[in-house]
Order: sequence, then C-alpha cells, then structure tokens
Amino acid sequence: MFSIVLNIIGTLFHFYVAQRVSRTGLVPSRVRPGAWWLAVVLLWVIYLAGVHIANASSGWRWVLGQFSLNWLGILFVMSLCLLAADIATGFGLWWRGHAARVRGAAAIAGMALSAFAIYQSVRAPVVVPYEVAMKNLPPELDGMTLAMVSDLHLGTQRGADWMAARVAQINALQPAAVLMVGDQVDRDPLGDPRLATVLRGLEARRGVWAVTGNHEFYGDAETTVSEFAEGGVRWLRNRRVELAPGLVLAGIEDVGRAMHGGGDNAGEITGDLAQLLPAAPAQAQATILLSHIPAAPLIDMAAARGVGLMLSGHTHGGQIWPFSYLVRQRFPQLVGQHAIEGMNLIISRGAGSWGPRMRLWQPGEIVKITLRTLPTPR
Repeated sequence: MFSIVLNIIGTLFHFYVAQRVSRTGLVPSRVRPGAWWLAVVLLWVIYLAGVHIANASSGWRWVLGQFSLNWLGILFVMSLCLLAADIATGFGLWWRGHAARVRGAAAIAGMALSAFAIYQSVRAPVVVPYEVAMKNLPPELDGMTLAMVSDLHLGTQRGADWMAARVAQINALQPAAVLMVGDQVDRDPLGDPRLATVLRGLEARRGVWAVTGNHEFYGDAETTVSEFAEGGVRWLRNRRVELAPGLVLAGIEDVGRAMHGGGDNAGEITGDLAQLLPAAPAQAQATILLSHIPAAPLIDMAAARGVGLMLSGHTHGGQIWPFSYLVRQRFPQLVGQHAIEGMNLIISRGAGSWGPRMRLWQPGEIVKITLRTLPTPR
C-alpha cells in the first residue's frame, strides 16, 4: 500500500515538474520535445522500479532504491517552488511576458534547496546542548552529563562506518550515560558483524541504554535487540533501573502499534507506562523516562506520576519543510525542550533521516544534557 501511494504521489510530482520546467527556457532549444518527454517517461519508469526495492541493502538495487527516495524528495521541493511561481503568475494568465522567467527562477530555487537539503542530511549531526533542572535530583549528581541520540535509522543509508563516526562524537561529550531513544534501525536488523565492535566503543561509565521505536518493529525487532545487546547496549523494555543513587532511568516499549491500532485510545497507549511507574511513588526520586514517541497521553501521565525528564524522538522535527506544520498537528511539542506540568520534555529531531536523505532546514542532532539540581526553596 505504501509503495502504491509513493507511485501516485511521485507520478503527479514528476510530470508536473517536467511539464513546468519544459516551459521555463531552461531546456536547451536543440532538445526536441519528443526527446524531452521520452527522457521524462524513462526516468519515471526508473523511479517506479526503485520504489519497489527501496529497502534493498546492496548492489545496483540499493542504488536504484535510494535514487527513487531522493528523487521523490527533490520532486517535492521542486513542486513547491514551481507551484508558488504558478500561483504568482496565475498559471500564466498574467505577467505573460515574465511567466517563463519566473518559473525558471523557481526551478533553479528548487534545485538549490534540494541540494541544500541533501547536504543537511549527509553532513555530521550537530551537538545540541540542554541544561535540565530536575526535581528530586541529589546534589551530588548536579552537573551529570548524558548523551541522547534518537532516530539513527541504520540500514540502507547508514551503516557501521557512519555509526563509528557518531560514537566518536558521543565520546567527545564524555557522558556518564548514553541514551538511545528508538528507531536505531530503519527497518531490518543491520546484519553487519562490525556493529557490535563499534557500539562497544561507546564510553559511558553508567552504561548505554536503549528503547525500541516503531521502525524496530517494521522488521525483526528481536534480532535487532540482540545485535545491539552484543555491542553492550542494555534495553529498557518496560523496565526501570537505578542509573545512579537517587536517579531512576525508565523506558517503555514503543507505542506506535497501539497508536495505529487503537487510534487515540489513551488506555492502550499508556498501559505499559501505568504498570512501570506507580501512581504514588513510595519516596520522592528523580526519574528519567525514555519513550520514542512523544504521544500526548504518555506526556500527561509521565508528568502526573512525577517524572522529572522525558526524552523522545520520532518527529524528526518535520525533516522536510513544510511537513513540520503537519507533524505538529499530531505532536504539538514538535522538537526541543518543553516544560509540561513541572516535567522537562526533550524531543530530538534525530541523528539520521527517513525516506529521502534530505533535511530542510535543520541537520540531524546529538543531544547533550546536563542535569542540574533544583535550588532548595527558602
């Protein structure tokens, strides 16, 4: 079904862009209309073929699949720019003498923005720092540094070598713990024997911890969990641990399936969290919760049950503008740090990307969190 949708949307974008570009003056005059449209159709056939093998992991199938995903992203950006030009010129009904030049400028802008978006995704993630004042945090833990990374999407676009570079970035932060907040893989287990060695290179005296994301369950989740466990990653699948004296780290299984199956059924979404965290803890303690999807019912329950810091990913910050406006309709806290009823919420836009290897406007990120003790009221 998903590939059918991509076929339809991609086809509409493809022929719209081809038709508008053909009327910009950018196509050399020596290129006859028949040759232009033959090339357009051949490229469309290649795109359709690539959509069906987009998850291929190697060889020419990988190249073709990745071309199709990125071509779809480029077509989307180009269509936005050309549509803006068409609206400005009334689809050629006014400014007749300038319409072709306006469309040409829009096409060039679309190509430039596409190139920038690809650069933003291919470049190394940036480090984004946050300071978090946590209730009930013991004074001796003031200044503790954590590294948070989400949405790595290891797989067809990113492998063990890319992850090794991320390990170096994380180690440079000298974190006490590394927290991996879901979608470690794009779909299937990575299947690269080097991954375990790379992950064992993470340096964090209080461990490397992970929760599942929705993409783990698109493939063989249990094999993915085993692959990361071989690299020293400890999974929090509806369990909690004492990260340090007075500081609890809890993690829940991804709730994506409950959201798709039950829509907005709050009971199904929060069931695991309700069992993991007591409604009235026996004693006040600082608690960090890892949940890949920042679903509203989870946020509300976590705040009500005394969680001091909740960490999530999933939204990608919208990844390609203007999808951020659509994603915000589902997840009002789209990205960044938020205060929710006395709880800190941090949502990462992720280190990797999904689908087209493009990001417009922000690059991927690794989050550095410095914990602070709340001042004692006088």
